[in-house]
Amino acid sequence: MRRSKTISLAEALDDYIKEMNLGGKLSEVAVINSWEEIVGKAISSRTTKIFIRDHVLFVHLSSSVVRNELLMLRESLREKLNKKAGSEVIKDIVLR
Repeated sequence: MRRSKTISLAEALDDYIKEMNLGGKLSEVAVINSWEEIVGKAISSRTTKIFIRDHVLFVHLSSSVVRNELLMLRESLREKLNKKAGSEVIKDIVLR
């Protein structure tokens, strides 16, 4: 017996993500996972901790030289991360 209102698995997952309001968190995870790809291996290896809270990306670095470099590139870095996520996930970046 076949149901007349069948949907694909992709549609079911999209509906579930919308229903549970998980889209924002999934975008945040995508940004964090793409950190090494965007900044490169050298900077990523000096990153000790990275997390997002209230649309602010907090990045803890082990090198003050890298921190100063990223401070100068903060706005372009924010734009690249948001472009990768597909929406404005990051509004500010705090480097420590």
